[in-house]
Amino acid sequence: MRKGFSLITAIVFMVLVASIAALSLSFSTFSTKQTTDLFLREQAELLLQSGTEFALLAISGHNIAVNGCLNAINSQYPQTNAAAIFDINITINYMGNGLPVGCNILSNTVDTNDSNVTVIIDTIVETTPGNNISTEPIRLHRRTIQKP
Repeated sequence: MRKGFSLITAIVFMVLVASIAALSLSFSTFSTKQTTDLFLREQAELLLQSGTEFALLAISGHNIAVNGCLNAINSQYPQTNAAAIFDINITINYMGNGLPVGCNILSNTVDTNDSNVTVIIDTIVETTPGNNISTEPIRLHRRTIQKP
């Protein structure tokens, strides 16, 4: 009778240990996924800020009177091919008087010279579709109004 009871106790103990091991493995996997997603989101937020600053730099170096308006900037990070992790799309809208034809004009009724040629920059950073870098898609948007 004791040998049968010891065998049942050993089996219950082994099932208990296996359940605890499976639970700890599940928590470990969840923690790794969460850390990866957090890293990618922080990276996307930094790209969002950098993309907006790059758009301001590009507008500053672009002569609207000679070359027309700079309406959009599209890029990928870290490479510009199938290995890209993020797509960065920047749309630039203008407000002001006397802007050239072909600009994304939101308003051309600006009355003061101080507000003439004001830009609204929409920056969107999102994970590239099909790269399977994250289980959850990441998409961040930032709108900035600036006077170049």
